[in-house]
Amino acid sequence: MREYDLTHARWRKSSYSGGDGGEDCVEVADGGGGVVPVRDSKVQGGPVLVMGAGAWRDFIRGVAR
Repeated sequence: MREYDLTHARWRKSSYSGGDGGEDCVEVADGGGGVVPVRDSKVQGGPVLVMGAGAWRDFIRGVAR
C-alpha cells in the first residue's frame, strides 16, 4: 500500500454541506500525482481514502445522475 504525505493538504468541503457549518460531510484535497484524497470532516485526524482522479471523476458523475 502506498502512503501519501498529506500534512500540508488543503482540504475543502462541498458547497452542499448545508447551513449548519457543514460538519457532516466529506472533504477532498488536491493530492497531485493523479490522486484525490477524501476524508470525513468529523474525523479530520482519521483515515483518508486516496483514489485515482479518474475514479473520483466517475464517482462524481454517478452522484450527479
